[in-house]
Amino acid sequence: MSIENEFATVDLVANAGVATSGIDAFALSVIKADRQIRRLFTHIVFQCPAFTRADVPALRTALWERKRCYFEGFVRGIDGILPMSLDQLIGASYQPLRLGIDNAIEVRNKVFHGQLTDQSLCQPDLLAHVGNVRAWCQAIANAGMQAVGYDGFQRNSFRKGRPEVARTFKRTLPNVAEYRRFLGDWVIRREGWQSPAGW
Repeated sequence: MSIENEFATVDLVANAGVATSGIDAFALSVIKADRQIRRLFTHIVFQCPAFTRADVPALRTALWERKRCYFEGFVRGIDGILPMSLDQLIGASYQPLRLGIDNAIEVRNKVFHGQLTDQSLCQPDLLAHVGNVRAWCQAIANAGMQAVGYDGFQRNSFRKGRPEVARTFKRTLPNVAEYRRFLGDWVIRREGWQSPAGW
């Protein structure tokens, strides 16, 4: 699954020529970014040698039971396992890309809760956010392929990749109980958390 295929629906919506094209394409793009980072995280976890197909239901349930796992937590979780952080894997463009996705998530959260943003966004502004989200997703796809051979877009993140990948991890999870603990320590949003964008 390439980013072009993943964003084909976003492009169709953006080019539909209706009044809501901008906001609809924007919302869809952020949903795709959220799903990509979650899938990359679950794929990385599944590379731990202890986990097999028999563990998938328990791994899914452990994540489902955690009600405060959000975008920034999945980034933290990835950084807590891989030998290099996403920041290091992506390089100099990470900070501007991260600012772009954080701003897009801030706008998404306001819109989804029926609130006004302080930006008075029009369709071109929303489509600019779509471009920022796409650029972030492309960078994450590249980083994921480099680190573990998975871009976060391919279906079924619970599958094994190269066996040697897990030997490079900073930490591996030996069982589902430790996965639950890791979610609590690394992924779940903490009280008083503030995004880098300040929302």
